[in-house]
Amino acid sequence: MKYNPHNYQTYATEFMIKNPVSAVFLDMGLGKTVVTLTAINEMCRDSFLVSKVLVIAPLRVARDTWPAEIEKWNHLKGLTYAVAVGTEAERRAALLQNASVYIINRENLCWLIEDSGLPFDFDMVVIDELSSFKSHRAKRFKSLLKARPRIKRIVGLTGTPSTNGLMDLWAEFRILDLGKRLGRYITHYRQNYFIPDKRNGMVVFSYKPLPGAEEAIYKQIDDITISMKAEDYLDMPDCIYNEVKVKLDKKERKVYNTLKKEMVVSIGADEVDASNAAVLSNKLSQLANGAIYSDDKKVISIHDRKLDALEDLIEAANGKPVLVAYWFKHDFERIKKRFDVREIKSSKDIVDWNNGQIPVAVIHPASAGHGLNLQAGGSTLIWYGITWSLELYQQTNARLWRQGQKSEAVIIHHIIAEKTVDEQIMAALNRKDKTQSALIDAVRVNLEAA
Repeated sequence: MKYNPHNYQTYATEFMIKNPVSAVFLDMGLGKTVVTLTAINEMCRDSFLVSKVLVIAPLRVARDTWPAEIEKWNHLKGLTYAVAVGTEAERRAALLQNASVYIINRENLCWLIEDSGLPFDFDMVVIDELSSFKSHRAKRFKSLLKARPRIKRIVGLTGTPSTNGLMDLWAEFRILDLGKRLGRYITHYRQNYFIPDKRNGMVVFSYKPLPGAEEAIYKQIDDITISMKAEDYLDMPDCIYNEVKVKLDKKERKVYNTLKKEMVVSIGADEVDASNAAVLSNKLSQLANGAIYSDDKKVISIHDRKLDALEDLIEAANGKPVLVAYWFKHDFERIKKRFDVREIKSSKDIVDWNNGQIPVAVIHPASAGHGLNLQAGGSTLIWYGITWSLELYQQTNARLWRQGQKSEAVIIHHIIAEKTVDEQIMAALNRKDKTQSALIDAVRVNLEAA
């Protein structure tokens, strides 16, 4: 795919190239991964400012998102990479490859620095989700701090750097600039910018900023930091659509393909039968989401791919409210089992959501009809299960994407299981086909191709 960057993306890329130390706070949906990769590509292949880059990211982001972005864009085709996740043997093999970019999950950073025995000879490090280094007591912080003097260039990426307040910033910038701007010691940072808040005698439980502290802190970090919010660069009623791809493993794929081809599949002692194309489409959608109803209405769990992706998206939101759209009842039950969520059903639910009192809300598209105003409560919608109904799809999106939206931009994520009916549904929605005919046509093609 050809990369046609927005002006703000070009600016962010140039900022990373110009500044050996940079903190880039891009809101979700603004394309921080491709922005960073474009900078890396130029520094590795054009200006030769760096030769070996380490990207530290959450597990599934490291495993899936960064490689997918490198493969996606035409201008990155010559950028070589290795993904160091999995077993120790797999990580070691990846790190021994000859590549420009090495991608590792943050849980294995301590192993890389402390235990692997491999030289830490990366001249550039990218921290995806800098906020995961906000604790100066965490092992990953201490390990990276030891290696930091050997790193010539470093980039910290996040959408929300201080979810717990300004205190988060110290550890993040201590990693980035070795304490040049906010000080080398957390005690000095507290003394300079905060006063004790909640306490019991000599024991201080929390701190609050001194008058003018926020402006003073921002002034200190201003030269190496850019912060871009979606509402600053996108005009209402613009809306950002994003697809988050997940992959089924061989075992899961076999169940899916068997049902698609034979219209019947045995899963352990249970059997699932599709009597016609419409039922088949419904069953395939269930499988794509991770569970399926057997013929006796028993819920059979197949995989957690979408639940894992949902977890990543909720984490990336860093406390910003998210609205999750589900389709099947077992979707809701599995989501509820994994996360602390609240379904939007009553008037009180709507009021609480709009008042920012529900961090993760779930909603069924059939209940998200005309006149349901949810735009005051958040700007992020995640489609866990996708509907064929164009009307329900558009109406659900319009709960957040409407006038009165406080953030002036809405991000709509779609969790898509690759090579499943999810892709046909998205294509049908994009074409704005009539739902029933698109459903039948898509499944018929599947059957003929099987």
